[in-house]
Amino acid sequence: MPTHQPTDIRLHQASRRLEVSFDDGRTFELSCEFLRVYSPSAEVRGHSPEQAVLQLDKENVNITAIEPIGNYAVKLVFDDGHDSGLYSWDYLYELGSRRDAYWQRYREAVAAARGDVAD
Repeated sequence: MPTHQPTDIRLHQASRRLEVSFDDGRTFELSCEFLRVYSPSAEVRGHSPEQAVLQLDKENVNITAIEPIGNYAVKLVFDDGHDSGLYSWDYLYELGSRRDAYWQRYREAVAAARGDVAD
C-alpha cells in the first residue's frame, strides 16, 4: 500500500502545472516540464541509471490527460506523445518533496549536455 495518498489532483493547463494534495496536508505544484523530464517510464529512466535518457526542450510540454491506474498511480498523457510513465502516489510525493534538488540536478545535466559552463 502506498505511504502517501492523494486527496486532490488538479491540472492547471494554462500555467502548465499539476497540483497534488496529500493526506498529510502537503500540497505540491509540479510543472508539466518537471513531470515530463522525471517520467518514471523506461523510455526516460532506462532499465538502469546508465541507460537514462536526458530529456531536452520540454519547456512548453503540457499534460492533456490524467488517467487513474488502480488506487496507486496515474498515467500522465503529455502533448508531445509521451504517455508510458505510471506516476505512483509515492513517486509524486517524492517529486514534490524533493523538487528543488531534482530540478537543480536536471538543470546541471542540461547545461553539461549543451556544453554550457557556469562561472
